[in-house]
Amino acid sequence: MDYKSLISGKLKGNTDIYLIGVFADKKLTHLNKSVSEITLKLIKKCIDDNNFTGDIGDNRTFDDLENKFQITLFGLGTKEKFGPISFSRSISLIIKKIEMTNAKSLSLNIDNIISNKLAISAEFIVSSIENSFYKYSHKKDKVVSKIKECNFISKNAISSKSFNKSVSIGKAIASGIGLAKDLGNTPPNICTPTYLSAEAIKLKKINKLIKITVLNEAKMKSLGMGSLLSVSQGSKQPAKLVSIEYMPLKNKAPIVLVGKGITFDTGGISLKPSPNMDEMKFDMSGAGSVIGTMKAVAEMNIKTNVVGIIACAENMPGSQATRPGDVVTSMSGITIEILNTDAEGRLVLCDALTYAKKYKPRYMLDMATLTGACLVGLGKYPSGLFSNSEKLAGLIKKSADKTGDRVWQLPLYDDYFKELKTNFADIQNIGGRYGGAITAAAFLAKFTEGIDWAHLDIAGTAWEVGENKGSTGRPVSLLIDFILSNQ
Repeated sequence: MDYKSLISGKLKGNTDIYLIGVFADKKLTHLNKSVSEITLKLIKKCIDDNNFTGDIGDNRTFDDLENKFQITLFGLGTKEKFGPISFSRSISLIIKKIEMTNAKSLSLNIDNIISNKLAISAEFIVSSIENSFYKYSHKKDKVVSKIKECNFISKNAISSKSFNKSVSIGKAIASGIGLAKDLGNTPPNICTPTYLSAEAIKLKKINKLIKITVLNEAKMKSLGMGSLLSVSQGSKQPAKLVSIEYMPLKNKAPIVLVGKGITFDTGGISLKPSPNMDEMKFDMSGAGSVIGTMKAVAEMNIKTNVVGIIACAENMPGSQATRPGDVVTSMSGITIEILNTDAEGRLVLCDALTYAKKYKPRYMLDMATLTGACLVGLGKYPSGLFSNSEKLAGLIKKSADKTGDRVWQLPLYDDYFKELKTNFADIQNIGGRYGGAITAAAFLAKFTEGIDWAHLDIAGTAWEVGENKGSTGRPVSLLIDFILSNQ
């Protein structure tokens, strides 16, 4: 979609639909001269008659015959609660309605949305609009919207350089989120470890600085990745470990992102119950978010070093599958007693984290649909955050608040590490009955000593269920903001 910035009063004949967000206080001071006086009176009468509340999801449409466009008021909710989440919801709902019309262009009044008091930026508006048009298609041809143009309307002119930069960043963010969604939504008979590695390789076409390395099982075996390989040995699909390097600067430690890429998780010998098992195609969402983030990084051509690593495998039962009670040796040399083969994400991640140390990271973040326990504890709204560095945790929280991609930090007390003790290996791959998300994070922490590391458990946030079933693309927006904010 093409974006332009226009001053209020210059809109006549330049758009099909003019979107005007209104808060629950129903103030219209941001309209200025962008609508005709007759239409403004109609809008005020509608509001005075209490036919429009300003709540998210509420909308009203008027014809401005003088300016030759249609006006749509849409609710932004209360100012006190307004932020990235409420804006994304409100713009998504109104765009779904507009898509049912024959409109080919739209305009958005931004004067009451972007201000010093509200944490909404032009790039966030662009990415939210772009995301609102997302539709998954299993066919090669993507679903294309009829709407081709969007104008940002404001009383003060925006410099073209600043506006174009915001549009470029916003589109890159949306592009990364869209790719993460596509990968998550792709059926598991198509989205295999080999498929994910091929999708990563495509990033080289975007930016010549992108370098891809794909490790096959033979190479992983030679590196001693017994933990990762124990997960894939029950499947005919070979495991892959992929590194995506974007290193524009010399002699600067990179931010390293590590993603869990279990392309389908049956639980292995510790078989999952059959209801909702189809959702286990989303178990590669951590890897999908890394690929999506790296795509955005490549498109933005940012000046900082970033490395993405994805550990990909399919967890299946079979005669060669890992058994509960097996002991494997990780790349780090730590031996692991596998008591539950459905706690496989940590088994692929621990070798990926060890491998990632070779980059001597400034920060290392891993993303994984790791535990149902996190979903039980936090629900589907925030991702679980764990870290061995309060400074790093604080930086992640800032990006979470800024993007609306929420997190909630959970503790890593020494007590949880004690639950990983076993008589038969250095550690076991599960803890006790309670605090499963924390003992899983404690397991990973064993492999990150000496590195500023954080773990995001996205088991509750990576996909939606029900009517809107599908990948959310989280936490791509958080990761991109973290990278941009910590260059």
